[in-house]
Amino acid sequence: MIRRIAAAALSLTALVSLTACGADSSADAAAEDGRATLTIGDQAKTLQTMFAASGALKGAKYKVKWAEFEGAAPLYQAVQAGAADTGYSADLPALQALSGGLKIKNIAALKNDGSHVGIVVRKGSGIDSVKGLKGQKVVVSSAKGSISEYLLANVLKQHGLSYRDVKVQYLLPTDAQAAFASGKVKIWATFGVYQTVGLQQGGKLLVDGQDGRVSGIGFVNASDDALADSSKKAALTDFVKRLGTALKWTSTHKDAYAKAIVEHNGADPSVAKTLASAAYGKVLPVSADVNKTVQGVADLMNGIGVLNPNVDVAKSADTSLLK
Repeated sequence: MIRRIAAAALSLTALVSLTACGADSSADAAAEDGRATLTIGDQAKTLQTMFAASGALKGAKYKVKWAEFEGAAPLYQAVQAGAADTGYSADLPALQALSGGLKIKNIAALKNDGSHVGIVVRKGSGIDSVKGLKGQKVVVSSAKGSISEYLLANVLKQHGLSYRDVKVQYLLPTDAQAAFASGKVKIWATFGVYQTVGLQQGGKLLVDGQDGRVSGIGFVNASDDALADSSKKAALTDFVKRLGTALKWTSTHKDAYAKAIVEHNGADPSVAKTLASAAYGKVLPVSADVNKTVQGVADLMNGIGVLNPNVDVAKSADTSLLK
């Protein structure tokens, strides 16, 4: 179970290794007076930075604690161990966790345009089209079942190729970045800031996740135990609505959000700008259309042996929190 969850991809915003215990939210320094406490799983201070900058947690009638992780895999391990009430990730890492037996439900959907995921090739590689990938070694960051791997599988299918037509090697983003910069790797399926760095280090974008090449959907999920607690469920309902407010703020205040990322995360300004532009833009209900779209992701990855067993996406949702 844990091994399968550990195979999930790192977050799109995973930049640094962080400790697995968070501090109480400064936006809600609620006293120890019996009110519900939510332990929110976060990655690279993404949610904490967003809420601190937007002020969207002010006035919440529950206490928030943050559990901080490098990426989706360790975050979902923490949820499995009861150390966090919630998780969030792109669609495929969530599917990997569900496939591994994690007792969670998707309670809200997130949406962006997919441009944060891409296949980068070195200039001078001679590869100018997806069909040129046939017979080539492709480095995928960061692990089996990442959003980058879905992009690769989907574009190969769209161009009449099989997944067996390429040789996949899995590398963590930092290792892949070094290998790409040195010329040892010429094709890299990656995401977020690593995609930007790859383009700066002698790469060109072969294809990205826009126009439906990835779903652009992520999920906020909660443990079954948290959802079974009536006070926590009420707090979760409020939290996902406030998350929507925070995301709306980031989408209309990109410069201010980038500045907050620099201040709270210590990121380089150019990196912060990339992260701000790649952020999810809105919170949506887990609708039938969302489930249908993500089921297509699950079915494709199951068909190439990456997601096993497959996941019934609709049955993995709790639609009662956000309508």
